[in-house]
Amino acid sequence: LKKLEKMSETNNIYSQKSENLETILHDKSLTFCIIGIGRVGLPTALSFAKSGFETIGLDINSNLVNSINSGNYPLPDEPMFGEIFDTVIKNKKFRATTSLEESIPNSDVIILCLPTPMDDENIPDYSALESVSKNLNKFLTKNSLVIVESTVEPGFIENEFIQNIEGHDKTKIAAQDFGVAVCPENANPGEIYHDFTNLPRLVAGIDEKSFQFTHDIYKHVFNVKLITMPNCRSANAVKLTTNVFRDINIAFVNELAILYEKLGIDIWTVLEAAKNKYNFQIHLPGPGVGGPCLPVNSYQFLNTERKLGANILNIIRAARNTNEYMSKHVISLLHDSLKEKNIKIEDSIVTVLGISYKPNVNDVQIAPSKEIISLLKKETSEVRIFDPFFRSKDVFSHQTAANLNEALENSDALLLVTAHDEFRNLDLEKIKEIMRNPILIDCQGIIDSKKAKLSGFTFKGIGRGEF
Repeated sequence: LKKLEKMSETNNIYSQKSENLETILHDKSLTFCIIGIGRVGLPTALSFAKSGFETIGLDINSNLVNSINSGNYPLPDEPMFGEIFDTVIKNKKFRATTSLEESIPNSDVIILCLPTPMDDENIPDYSALESVSKNLNKFLTKNSLVIVESTVEPGFIENEFIQNIEGHDKTKIAAQDFGVAVCPENANPGEIYHDFTNLPRLVAGIDEKSFQFTHDIYKHVFNVKLITMPNCRSANAVKLTTNVFRDINIAFVNELAILYEKLGIDIWTVLEAAKNKYNFQIHLPGPGVGGPCLPVNSYQFLNTERKLGANILNIIRAARNTNEYMSKHVISLLHDSLKEKNIKIEDSIVTVLGISYKPNVNDVQIAPSKEIISLLKKETSEVRIFDPFFRSKDVFSHQTAANLNEALENSDALLLVTAHDEFRNLDLEKIKEIMRNPILIDCQGIIDSKKAKLSGFTFKGIGRGEF
């Protein structure tokens, strides 16, 4: 009987008056469904459950769903959410499911935290969002509120997304029968708890009610500054702009790094001094740009340009070319080092340290290491990999080493690709004894070049131009 009473009360948030929302939030009478419980979606779901709301995590990954319902926390590199996970599982405020039929009709607010990756042609893949939006047409009950956190191109929400929910028959009409809003996620993997509780969020809706309800919900749960945007496409444009700004500036310092190598200048020395200028924003060089955001966001803008039939985003296009070239530059540094030691690359054993796309997370989405390893496989006799987040695992069709010594034994060259904290204080003297030929290529600027050379290493690094 109580379940029937709950179902009769649910799915009416969009029909409520704005002045009633504070009471509804205080009474914890809303049910939230977070679709996509991965890197960002699960912490989002846990945040709502921690606030006392009944929360359902919906995902197509049955193994993930079963593991979560069994009490296994899947994000060890987001430790602050581990305790929250244990609490909300125990008090039954959070559960996971693969069933749209069960979760969507019985939820007041649907939040989409779905990935927007790229295909092999670097075209953004919105298939997950499109599939879910079409299923919302089937299962969404009138007067629900749909919030999209996924990163999409400006205009996607107003056009394809809403059209899919409404369907051809228009049995449900946006801003009449259901609300739609966006609150683009802006969390940094490995630091999501900090970002959720400190960073401002963008909020926009297709109408005033969608915006106001979303604003009040997120203020209640996260209690951070909320920035009002005039419409969904502007909010999505802000998200892309901030990330593509970084992609472009990383490309800029990567180009300088290659130039400085030829001029005998250490780019890390230059950047350390340059950041003292009041309007300089430091960006760091590296072996490429990875992860589910920066590369994808640049290609989302380029996809918008393509659909418009325009040719105006030349800087973004050039930045992508530069950042994608950096893996080849790493191999070039390796070639030069082996040549100095009269070692043929086809006879060499090369060890790669770090395969995550960024430090201190177990995530290899669009990681530069993938292309570096692919290039090495084509030229070297053997490639070994060690990453503390991927011990003895099959990654990029390659079995990783269980420990550092195993990866280094009789190796001819060491490529430090990811700046995990574990690699910041390497015992170079010990490493030299284990390796067959002590060659070190530092892609992240975390090795003291003078110390490496004094230890007997042939040393090179991105932007480390020293005569």
